[in-house]
Amino acid sequence: MAGSTPGEVRATLEALYRNEARRIFATLVRLLRDFDLAEEALQEAFRAAVEQWPRQGIPDKPRAWLVSAGRFKAIDRVRRDQRRKQLQAEDVAPVAVAQPDEALDDVIEDDQLRLIFTCCHPALTTEARVALTLREVCGLTTEEIARAFLTPTATLAQRIVRAKAKIRKAGIPYRVPSAEELPERLDAVLQVIYLVYNEGYAASAGASLLRWELAGEAIRLGRLLVELLPQAEALGLLALMLLHESRRAARTDRNGDLVLLEDQDRSLWDREQIVEGLVLVERALRSSWFGPYTLQAAIAAVHAEASDAAETDWEQIVGLYDVLQRISPSPVVELNRAVAIAMRDGPAAGLARVEAILARGELEHYHLAHAARADLYRRLGRGNEARAAYEQALALTRQDAERRFLERRLAELSA
Repeated sequence: MAGSTPGEVRATLEALYRNEARRIFATLVRLLRDFDLAEEALQEAFRAAVEQWPRQGIPDKPRAWLVSAGRFKAIDRVRRDQRRKQLQAEDVAPVAVAQPDEALDDVIEDDQLRLIFTCCHPALTTEARVALTLREVCGLTTEEIARAFLTPTATLAQRIVRAKAKIRKAGIPYRVPSAEELPERLDAVLQVIYLVYNEGYAASAGASLLRWELAGEAIRLGRLLVELLPQAEALGLLALMLLHESRRAARTDRNGDLVLLEDQDRSLWDREQIVEGLVLVERALRSSWFGPYTLQAAIAAVHAEASDAAETDWEQIVGLYDVLQRISPSPVVELNRAVAIAMRDGPAAGLARVEAILARGELEHYHLAHAARADLYRRLGRGNEARAAYEQALALTRQDAERRFLERRLAELSA
């Protein structure tokens, strides 16, 4: 560890903070068993590196050095003020900063997986899981998360505080679930990642349809999960996100207005993401077990493989929705299947199914169900009924781009 120039140290630390900070943080959470203390320790570790590395040189294992430094600083803080009484005596043995644990580099990746499962524990509410994962695993600030979900910053901050307190009080273990627990627990993790992606891909409210920072974080989480735990549904979810993401440039026009899938310029689709997504779908489908994310990815793959809207294999898509409805039934899946049937067999066939779904009342307040019914009425030339359905959809949507699209459809009908 010969001395390093300030420029070398600065460049190394910037790269480490950008690429490794959340991994180091995850290990500090495991060692200190406290989110806030681990965050303070992370900052202290980088501060110590700024001071010491120009004199001592960049260590051979910088991540392990930073973990050891952060842990030492946290232990010193605990001993000084005794604010962290939950730490047991055996957890506060000093660690020499100059002699980091040589095995730390081997467990840092596993620690990220442990942290994901802790943040997505079923004992927490869905909203708390999303907020905690974005804050602690992704490193987004409270303000960034609140802005993305159109939530007051104070409300979001309290949600995170309560989630951390719940983890402490309930004694939620910081570990990867056992093989018996894994299917249920993995579902919670996948749900959080997909919720984050959906909010980025099609924001539920606000001026912008797309929030690419959230979509990017979800894909990064998906890649991390596949790297650490390559289960079929993790592969399927990553494939689904990549295949949807491949259409990003074509989903809105230059004014930020919505462009439907059938009208998109497919030359703008990202072929690299499509190829990667297709490979992942194949891997997931070859597995002994796959579920709804893989099937949704397979549906997205059929769209991605069509050179234009007219070439879409709607027969295959309907068949995939049949399987999806059997293994993961929901009114939304049923609605999507009805739309696919309309594309295969004609608008009248799809409309009958959409009407039946709405008559049950399950999607009465779901604007996309009314928009789908309106479009089928429009295609059948039933203008008055189409207008009424579009107005219902317009009354329910909270998204500005969708509102403008529905208003254009109404104007076209009036013309």
